[in-house]
Amino acid sequence: MAEQNFVDYVKILFRSGKGGAGSVHFYRGPGVPKGGPDGGDGGRGGHIILKADHNEWTLLDLKYTKHIFAKNGNPGKGGLKTGSDGGDIVIKVPLGTVAKDAETGEVLLEILERGDKKILLTGGRGGKGNNFFKSATHQTPTHAQPGEMGEERWIILELKVLADVGLVGFPNAGKSTLLSAVSAAKPKIGDYPFTTLVPQLGIVEARPGKSFIMADIPGIIEGAHEGRGLGHRFLRHIERNSVLLFMIPADTDRALHEEYDILFNELQEFSPELLDKPRMLAISKADLIDADLEAMLRETLPPGVPAIFISAITGKNIQQLKDMLWTAMNAELV
Repeated sequence: MAEQNFVDYVKILFRSGKGGAGSVHFYRGPGVPKGGPDGGDGGRGGHIILKADHNEWTLLDLKYTKHIFAKNGNPGKGGLKTGSDGGDIVIKVPLGTVAKDAETGEVLLEILERGDKKILLTGGRGGKGNNFFKSATHQTPTHAQPGEMGEERWIILELKVLADVGLVGFPNAGKSTLLSAVSAAKPKIGDYPFTTLVPQLGIVEARPGKSFIMADIPGIIEGAHEGRGLGHRFLRHIERNSVLLFMIPADTDRALHEEYDILFNELQEFSPELLDKPRMLAISKADLIDADLEAMLRETLPPGVPAIFISAITGKNIQQLKDMLWTAMNAELV
């Protein structure tokens, strides 16, 4: 996925349609100079609707859209004719899209599953025509209802990548290299910080007939929960992952548990709920160390976290890692 084509945040002014006004009308016909009320109701204003599209992976189509307005309902007519509804606007969005009120931050809806189709803003109801108000004691009403106003809001659409396994690590932890080794994904790889600037997804075959989606997400830095670096743009993408795979390179300058604790703290500060997810630790670039150094590094592993030394270059323990991830993903089903 080209970096310039990946858009995961847009802010748009949405407005649903106004309902059409009811009609004030009286029947007139041959031999009937003063007939009863027959004003029809106004049509409903158009809804703003979000619809899941599993073929979409980005909000790119909405990048340059500043406002989206649905059409108003049409007024009622004589002869008890109801006005036509304003046309709904259906916006196709990727799975994982969240709609928030731009002023309050309130989550309005989420598109998470195939087939999801949800009303973001409801169109105003059409007004009742004067026929609706006739009664035994009031047979010639001369009033009708105006249509209801539609809704208007500035709304933020955010994309949170849906994946089974999310890779969590500092820049240069080897996340992109791992993804390219275990899937057909071809993320940009380089020996400098922030090689990956947008999420990359790959389908990983754990065993024949057993596959899962892995997400390589831009590297975290200290202070990311405060918005430093790629900040929240990175962190929100791991909220949808089932399992978090922390990655720390074997050639790190810090003790493994210290680096893990920093990553752990960034997630905790951003959203404590993230820590309810199963967590695993992969020590990458294990091809750069010998058996003696690996044994020493094992002494600095964080306690209580399943860990494995891997090399995406040589293939060391890659199959074992896939098996561990598959087991963690399906633990609740066992």
